[in-house]
Amino acid sequence: MSIKSYIGKRAKPTKGSSENIKVSDYMTTNLITFRPDQSVLEVMNTLIKKRISGGPVVNEKNELVGIISEGDCIKQISNSRYYNHPMSDIKVEEHMATNVDTIDGDMNVFDAADVFLSSKHRRFPIIKDGKLVGQISQKDVLKAALKLKGRNWR
Repeated sequence: MSIKSYIGKRAKPTKGSSENIKVSDYMTTNLITFRPDQSVLEVMNTLIKKRISGGPVVNEKNELVGIISEGDCIKQISNSRYYNHPMSDIKVEEHMATNVDTIDGDMNVFDAADVFLSSKHRRFPIIKDGKLVGQISQKDVLKAALKLKGRNWR
């Protein structure tokens, strides 16, 4: 069985049109990040205090080394309780996800929306020259769409 796409090639965007809107125009740059040597307990406190569900883990050079999420923390609560290990001894680097998908900051924000639709991710880090420079979330894409609504939707 083969699947065909009947979506034609997009026309080249004209200068100043909404098609030129990049991920970098809507990404968050003021990020809450974590370090590999932090305790999972510290991460849990930050997630609750800042009302976020996860965040990037960076080294001292601000290079992305992983992502830690609420789910990662919940796994450690369960394991810690079962094995009677103190949560303060459990480090982020032992339990963060290290296979991290990223999005290019130069990508069109609507192409990024397609990436969100085909993945389970709620957010993607943005890397430039090997450094973490921002993050785009599903909510950021919605903000971009709403801002453009007045100009090109009927």
